[in-house]
Amino acid sequence: MRWLRGWRTVLTIGACALGVGLLVRAVLCKMQPSVRVQTEMVPMRDGVRLATDIYLPEGEGPFPVILLRSPYDRKLAEGIARDAASRGYVMVVQNTRGRFGSEGENLPFETDGWGKLRDGEDTVEWIARQPWCNGSIGTWGGSALGITQYLLAGTGTRKLACQHITVGAPSLYEGVVYWGGVFRKAMIEDWLRISAFSPKALTRWVAHPIYDAYWRERDVSTRYRYANAPAIHIGGWFDIFAQGTIDAFVGMQTRGGLGARGKQKLVMGPWTHGVFQEKAGELTFPNAKNPPLTAHDMWRWFDHYLKGVDNGVDREPAVTYYVMGDVTDPQAPGNEWRTADRWPPVPATPTPFYLYPDRTLSTQKPREGGTLSYTYDPKDPVPTVGGPRLTLPAGPMDQRQIESRPDVLVFTSEPLQEPMEVTGRVKVILWASSDAPDTDFVAKLCDVYPDGRSINICEGILRARFRDGFTREKLMQPGTVYRFEIDLWSTSIVFNRGHRIRVHITSSNFPAFDPNPNTGEPFRAGERTRPAHNTIYMDAKRPSHILLPVMRR
Repeated sequence: MRWLRGWRTVLTIGACALGVGLLVRAVLCKMQPSVRVQTEMVPMRDGVRLATDIYLPEGEGPFPVILLRSPYDRKLAEGIARDAASRGYVMVVQNTRGRFGSEGENLPFETDGWGKLRDGEDTVEWIARQPWCNGSIGTWGGSALGITQYLLAGTGTRKLACQHITVGAPSLYEGVVYWGGVFRKAMIEDWLRISAFSPKALTRWVAHPIYDAYWRERDVSTRYRYANAPAIHIGGWFDIFAQGTIDAFVGMQTRGGLGARGKQKLVMGPWTHGVFQEKAGELTFPNAKNPPLTAHDMWRWFDHYLKGVDNGVDREPAVTYYVMGDVTDPQAPGNEWRTADRWPPVPATPTPFYLYPDRTLSTQKPREGGTLSYTYDPKDPVPTVGGPRLTLPAGPMDQRQIESRPDVLVFTSEPLQEPMEVTGRVKVILWASSDAPDTDFVAKLCDVYPDGRSINICEGILRARFRDGFTREKLMQPGTVYRFEIDLWSTSIVFNRGHRIRVHITSSNFPAFDPNPNTGEPFRAGERTRPAHNTIYMDAKRPSHILLPVMRR
């Protein structure tokens, strides 16, 4: 059975697998009577022992090994582990510290990287010394299991032959716990609670709202040069870690060590946190669950890099990505898989669509212009509707329910005369002021169908105090106009003929993000809040706009 089919027919790894509904799945297979299973308490460098199940194939060995390190019950991986053993692999399934029989403190990702304690590296070293290991070691897993893989790559270990990483993120600060300096409230609080981590985890993450030394020790993007293994990175346009997946691929592909550079693969589909599905949110994308080629096939990947099978995996294109399109028109461009030798694909032209005071969008830069203002009250935040969510309804959804709110500015283009493809990273450049010392700015890109549906494509948020970077805070002077660059992450979509492009500007997205109290006080320092009166500027000198990577036809 191919691993891709297994992804669609299996059980979820982990009680919530980085949250409710996550689809990191293990292959269900017929129990293999010849598989031997043993449990070891593997010692780490400080003497703490981690509960580890080892699934051994029939025969003398030694064998290639696949390692899975998880904060979820390791017994949930029994199906895929037995399947691996039946294929001639040893699969080692380990629970991280404080989880399901493992000793140590129950905190996520604290000792999985390159700090004083290096549990991932210690485990790989232990595996390499075992008589059943032939020296070829790979890693596998998604979500939290993908994050442990990224942290292992950052240690610089040279004992890995390859990695297979699905919906993970290389930086715990930007893209996991915070986005644009704003705490990802629902995702983080729900995951920590449902997974029954120590309350210290939330306390610690909330205590570090700035990108500081704590986060640098958990940010692989600062250590791509230490990565030494070929890896495949699989993500989705509506996934909670979408940009992190892309960034890790690009970073390791271009700046990795000799064993990693030029040997990475990227697969991006129209998926939420559960991959290889056609339905996302309110839309169904044709052929979405069947990417072409086989680089995303777990077994072919490991057969090549752990067994030396010349199956062509290494010669396939570096990037496989799905271009979304109008799902109601079978003749519409898009809704297809493409390949490329790099990311982003070329050629793309960064094209500004300018915001106008009459709430329109145009590629013509304003000569005069004006302003629009709204009041953001943290006691009445804009509700979250779809998007890259984990424990909330996720994916593309009709946004009209929030577009009539007075605190949501909506800018819409004229109907497109020809299809327009946008592939790459999307940004909003906003010129704005506030009467508050701090506030948030939220931007959202939507595809407006001829029937009026306004479907979210990508989004971003930025806390004003972090407009010059996340390492230090700079409060605003009331009434002063500042430039804000909001990262909406990446996408790939063809806006069909007759569709319109729409941009939202507002200051909240709750409960996905923690509402800004607008007081300028330290994060969660108190209960006091105040309204913020925010103004957007749209003129020749301060041309607020969305920057779209438009592909030439």
